[in-house]
Amino acid sequence: MRVLVLGGDGYLGWPTALHLSNKGHHVGVVDNFIRRQYDFELGTQSLVPIANLQKRVSRWKQLSGNEIDIFIGDLQEAEFVYSLLKQFQPQAIVHFGEQRSAPYSMIDRAHAVYTQVNNVVGTLNLLYAIAELDPNIHLVKLGSMGEYGTPNIDIEEGFIEINHRGRRDILPYPKQPGSFYHLSKVHDSHNLHFACKTWGLRATDLNQGIVYGQETNETVIHPDLATRYDYDAVFGTVLNRFLVQAVVGHNLTVYGQGSQTRGMLDIRDTVQCVEIALNNPAKQGEYRVFNQFTESFTVKELAELVASLSVENPKIEFLEDPRVELDSHYYRAAHTKLLDLGLVPHLLSDTLIDSLFSLVQRHKDRVDHSVILPSINWRNTSSPVVSRQKADF
Repeated sequence: MRVLVLGGDGYLGWPTALHLSNKGHHVGVVDNFIRRQYDFELGTQSLVPIANLQKRVSRWKQLSGNEIDIFIGDLQEAEFVYSLLKQFQPQAIVHFGEQRSAPYSMIDRAHAVYTQVNNVVGTLNLLYAIAELDPNIHLVKLGSMGEYGTPNIDIEEGFIEINHRGRRDILPYPKQPGSFYHLSKVHDSHNLHFACKTWGLRATDLNQGIVYGQETNETVIHPDLATRYDYDAVFGTVLNRFLVQAVVGHNLTVYGQGSQTRGMLDIRDTVQCVEIALNNPAKQGEYRVFNQFTESFTVKELAELVASLSVENPKIEFLEDPRVELDSHYYRAAHTKLLDLGLVPHLLSDTLIDSLFSLVQRHKDRVDHSVILPSINWRNTSSPVVSRQKADF
């Protein structure tokens, strides 16, 4: 299959591109390197050193014999998107090419506007290009479990059956996103649904939980193939952050009481889920949603697990929650569709935690303690930012 991976230089995009290439697909990666610019803006860096995209692709060809095509450009530029599809002629597109951080979107007005314009406009350009050039292309788009929020009822996979005043219908599940980033994902979902219904496109929306880990079967082959590992308070996900804090002797910082419950999955399951979606494509005119996570944990449970396994015996510190979210809430979300299609999940285990501790230990000299604590508050329209280098949007 000819597969384009948008955001193919990123944390999940790069391992996905390698995995698909290793499975025999002809892969093209697309990026504008803005994620690397965010590091410059915020004064942060990946815990694990990462090579530039050209070096990554060259090393992969040397080691595997497989070519990966590189396309550099911005999805906000419609001319680039149309040219990209005409040149590569993909049968499927995997879309990771968006600003992915909730805290980043909440820094101030400029970052909120940038996040929504970048994410929504880029996806709209893509939908128009697919509709006009090849409606048969299967779009696999990364969504977020954060689109749903934390309703006091079970979360279904994208749609819910409603019985109201004697009438019945199956409707998109109500969304209660918790940040301007998550709002952009909701807008994307609505646009995908509309495009499939109106133009006969086919799309799979992967509402992904929080991803942890850094290594896949392909990225461990050579250091040049490594993907990012973020631990800072803006882009670092909760388990990755706790592991770094434990290794460097920092308290494990839990927001609020830590009763917030989230769906999570191993990075190896992310690439597996994308492959499953590609091998079992949506039908023409079909918009479908898969909830992509394997287990659920509270933030406090994760902190206690890391603390119990760490030789440094870190303390758990409860901070005032900088986010506006329910601390204690009901959380039960369906996630059966990928399992039904063959997903064999990697569950969080002591063995995995040990391997992640080892990874962080090897790179602990690169940890910057000053970027770990939260500095962005949802209640403020302008946080006293993080930004060490002013971004110009």
